[in-house]
Amino acid sequence: MSEKCSGQCQSSSTNEDVKIDAQLDNYSGGFVSTYKVPQMDCPSEERLIRLALDGVEPSVGLQFDIPNRLVKVFHDENLDEITKKLQQLKLGAELASTKESCSTEAAKAKDLAQKNEMKEASTLKWLLAINGVMFFVEIIAGIIAQSAGLIADSLDMFADAAVYGLAIYAVGKSISMKLRAAHISGVLQIILALGALSEVVRRFIYGSEPMSSLMMIFGGIALIANIACLFLIFGNKEDGAHMKASWIFSANDVIANVGVILAGLLVTVTSSRYPDLVIGLIIALVVLNGARRILQLKY
Repeated sequence: MSEKCSGQCQSSSTNEDVKIDAQLDNYSGGFVSTYKVPQMDCPSEERLIRLALDGVEPSVGLQFDIPNRLVKVFHDENLDEITKKLQQLKLGAELASTKESCSTEAAKAKDLAQKNEMKEASTLKWLLAINGVMFFVEIIAGIIAQSAGLIADSLDMFADAAVYGLAIYAVGKSISMKLRAAHISGVLQIILALGALSEVVRRFIYGSEPMSSLMMIFGGIALIANIACLFLIFGNKEDGAHMKASWIFSANDVIANVGVILAGLLVTVTSSRYPDLVIGLIIALVVLNGARRILQLKY
């Protein structure tokens, strides 16, 4: 352990990046280590890290700063085990610093997280509801419109809903239940993503006539839904990692929605089905990669 805690630690916890696990209820360690995680940019990666470290003994506390790709770990004399588990996730995790931790540092962070917990849970439930409804709306519209892009975008909505549902469900659950929930989510995402990929291949081989008007209409509805998610998150997007991650996730979804609308426009202009197939392929691969990361988790 390389650095000692100074008097400044008492004021180091701020509203900007605080999200501490309930694991701190049993936390009694004397160190805090900061990790740089380059590939941590959405709730999926955060949840993988939480689950990976959930079984560490003595227990640890976690503080996430997703915009800066940083994870702060409050721990005891188990730094090597923590580093190994983080590196096994293959998210590029590297130890940036380690120092002694003051009890007030963890206590203040925990207190701020508890104050935001109920508000965050309510927001997550709304995000889950919106993404769940839009999954069904878009997949039905995609089938009717013969649009691989809409079908794939609906799967992106499902992936979001699965992440938000897992975040809500896993609160207070055992390690095995959290892992099982994560794997179920990953398996469902793989099944649906493979279905979307097979649909892209089928339409490529046998042809399709995507209805560009429906693509643009329902892509626009999905865009409105994700903008609504951004407004829901905006008021407390700086209150914790889940809110920050949710903000980033919904912002990325807005880009995917715009891609579907643009693909619909290109279908109209070019009278070609290929813009629809390309956007469908891209979105399906993104969902498949997210599922792969979830299923990589083992204890």
